[in-house]
Amino acid sequence: MSDPAVPHSGAGAPASAEKSGSLPQTQAVRLARKTQSLDILYEVAASLNQAGSLEQLIGSFLDVLIDLLDARGGGVRLAAADGQSRLVASRGLAPEAIERDRAQSIEIPVQYQGRVLGVYNLLLDRPLAAMGEDLPDLLVSVGRHLGLAIEKTRLEGEARRLAIMEERNIIGNELHDSLAQSLIGMRLQLNVLGESLARKDFGAARYEVKALQRAMQQASADLRSLLTDFRLKIDEAGLAQTVAKLVERFRRETGIAVFFQNECQALALSAAQEIQVYYIIQEALANIRKHARARNVRILLNNEGDLYTVLIEDDGLGMAGPEEPMPAEHAGLDIMRERTERLPGQIVIESEPGEGTRIVLIFNAPPQAGASMAAAGR
Repeated sequence: MSDPAVPHSGAGAPASAEKSGSLPQTQAVRLARKTQSLDILYEVAASLNQAGSLEQLIGSFLDVLIDLLDARGGGVRLAAADGQSRLVASRGLAPEAIERDRAQSIEIPVQYQGRVLGVYNLLLDRPLAAMGEDLPDLLVSVGRHLGLAIEKTRLEGEARRLAIMEERNIIGNELHDSLAQSLIGMRLQLNVLGESLARKDFGAARYEVKALQRAMQQASADLRSLLTDFRLKIDEAGLAQTVAKLVERFRRETGIAVFFQNECQALALSAAQEIQVYYIIQEALANIRKHARARNVRILLNNEGDLYTVLIEDDGLGMAGPEEPMPAEHAGLDIMRERTERLPGQIVIESEPGEGTRIVLIFNAPPQAGASMAAAGR
């Protein structure tokens, strides 16, 4: 079929009109396609920056890309340890339909630093060539963005697992030390009880029996607390939600009014830092429960850029001095200081008898590792 005739008024006019008119039009089309490609890349990168599990991240990626390209469906397959690939997520069609129609779909590699992590498929109603000459390169770049996000999620998960393993070792040591001290104390009390009974000093024996009962109750409470700590798992939603659950449990068990404020716009902490901050707050609450006789407690999370502040204050009895606490309080303060060093950060403890206690923790977020999403396609 021949091109439609172009109206003209004289010889030579059609050629010149076609050249002068088609060049700006072609440039406009290319500019529009470039703009569309950048919009797609931006939307995809934004979806991959959202926090969540690997499945949530890939699902969000598919939702955005399928909507932007008006595809019928799509899926993401990642390489498994056995060398096979598995379908991690699919959208638009049932997983079996995605598998059946793979031969009819386009397949783009998911890459990270030249290493292929898997592929993603899109089922399109239009030929790829009809969607613009820039689209193939765009889809490859999108695959690199996805690869970067997957690797980042994997590394964060690995860091979290290692941090939790380290914390479990620490808690195991604390559990051993706590029980060992309690058992040694009760063994000594049993010796004193035996001596009192041998002397037929029943008044002293009754006193030692009550002391043993109190020691057993305290050891049982410490054991329950440590076992709760051992089962700790920072929520995927983050530190603030986990602290909120801790506060709710503390409020329910003690009847003390606790006011928790999270003023952080966004928490950008490593998994290890989240765990240390959580345990510092938990240790402070444990000290309040055992010694402060407080009626009100306030916990504040705040940040200015990468500088974070945690405030914990109560209206309890206070201490004789932060450097000269009671023996039972001393261990708790030492634990908080040790955890502060691991952040690393600084902790200030202010207290006066009858004036309550104020704890201020200050630390910096870790430097952001890795390249940004925008650099993934380089």
